Amino acid sequence: MSTEPSGVVVVGSINADLVVTLERHPQPGETLLGRTMTVMPGGKGANQAVAAAKLGARTVMIGAVGQDTYTEIALSGLHDAGVDTGAVQRVAGISTGVAIVEVDDDGENTIVVIPGANAEVTPELVAASSQVIADAAVLVLQGEIPAASVTAAVGVARGRVIINLAPVITLDRSTLLQADPLVVNEHEGALVLEQLTGSASGASEPSVASDHAATARALVDCGFASVVMTLGGSGALLASATDLLEIPAPKVPVVDTTGAGDAFTGALAARLSAGDSLPDAVRVAVLVGAYAVGTEGAQPSYPSLDDPLPAAPETTADSLTGARSFTGQDPAA
Repeated sequence: MSTEPSGVVVVGSINADLVVTLERHPQPGETLLGRTMTVMPGGKGANQAVAAAKLGARTVMIGAVGQDTYTEIALSGLHDAGVDTGAVQRVAGISTGVAIVEVDDDGENTIVVIPGANAEVTPELVAASSQVIADAAVLVLQGEIPAASVTAAVGVARGRVIINLAPVITLDRSTLLQADPLVVNEHEGALVLEQLTGSASGASEPSVASDHAATARALVDCGFASVVMTLGGSGALLASATDLLEIPAPKVPVVDTTGAGDAFTGALAARLSAGDSLPDAVRVAVLVGAYAVGTEGAQPSYPSLDDPLPAAPETTADSLTGARSFTGQDPAA
């Protein structure tokens, strides 16, 4: 593993994704015939590392895999994207993490994750890479590794910390509040708020539209420097002590939503490591997430530096400063 400082360090999960396509999702107790089954590299941590690296960020992955049939598949996307995997431990006697993904004709998915070796991403494994983490401009964490390891990584970080708390796990308050930003979808945001306050909403009788904003504001009131709430095809909200920005997504055909949130988080990390402001980084991340839903799978759907992103909605196009360097388009056009 290189000892040079890295723009982005991801501590997280590495999986093989078993992706099944089918007309619709089965009801409980129902058997349906699927169309195809493909094995692809995945895992939220690996997905985010690949997304960041494909957008030009110097990226290190810290995690664990087994020594089984799925090991090389799980690592293949990281290798192809140029991610430094020297800190990925191969654990004997345990399976590589696996995600079973069902994708229906509308592009919606259901996912069952079997953690496997991801449970071996221990505080000791994190400590072995403490200097790499400390040197990172941006540290990225998720909820698919043990909570104690998230705490250990945050404890040695000196750069910016992004916590994408998906799935939502219980973290001590001091660790969680180091996130700048906390990245959650609307459901995860409500769960985090409930974890911190015992209340899942920041408003007594919110409308559907304002509920997301109320939750984001309430999370900031809990002590977060910033909160980014992803809203699927609607875009994202960015909340801080001084701002509440709604950043819409472009309307694009949806093939598969698997890993789109990870594309968003990886792009966010890449742009922050390159020096973008948080609002501009979120705007670019929204476009990257929109790009990712146009192709099957997670990592194979992520854009590289040479791929033009969807055109931003007119309401935000004039704010996309710095995006021209990798979209190949004039953001204000």
